[in-house]
Amino acid sequence: MLNIEIRRPKLKDKEELHNFFKIVIKDTFIREGIENNVYDLEQEIKFKKKYLQYDLDSNGKLRYFLIAEHNENIIGTIEYGQSSDLIDSCTNGELKHLVEVGTVFVRPDYQKQGIGNLLLNSIYEAMKNRGIEEFCLDSGYSNAQKIWIKKFGSPHYFLKNYWGENRHHMIWRITLSKVL
Repeated sequence: MLNIEIRRPKLKDKEELHNFFKIVIKDTFIREGIENNVYDLEQEIKFKKKYLQYDLDSNGKLRYFLIAEHNENIIGTIEYGQSSDLIDSCTNGELKHLVEVGTVFVRPDYQKQGIGNLLLNSIYEAMKNRGIEEFCLDSGYSNAQKIWIKKFGSPHYFLKNYWGENRHHMIWRITLSKVL
């Protein structure tokens, strides 16, 4: 396995993280066959930048990021924070009290090497250390959904055709003790 460092982001990482978000999100849109949805792509990048800024401004209180680094290059991210408006609206507020794990990104050339699992395990420990016992996670990307179904089982909320024909949205509610 590669020599990967998991650490908190620093202000000096901001520009590199912004570029990282662009690379990974563009690649995701291409793999999902939705690269022509330029507005949605730009919005996704904008939200990730905003979440990162929340982390940097609050020292991890509003959003809590971890980054994976290899040879001093950022190759992965994960974060948690207050559940999104999308999750709240799709669940009628039932998960509003939970934190959401999101921004689980691995650079395309580093995927399928265990880095996502390393990031997940690191965020689980960070949540455990802060007394968080349960979280939620959502996905509208079919490739990611396959990973989450394998890891967490069937979603607790399945929103058929939410993003269009055969483009579903899924939301999981996960107890931390079951994944540790």
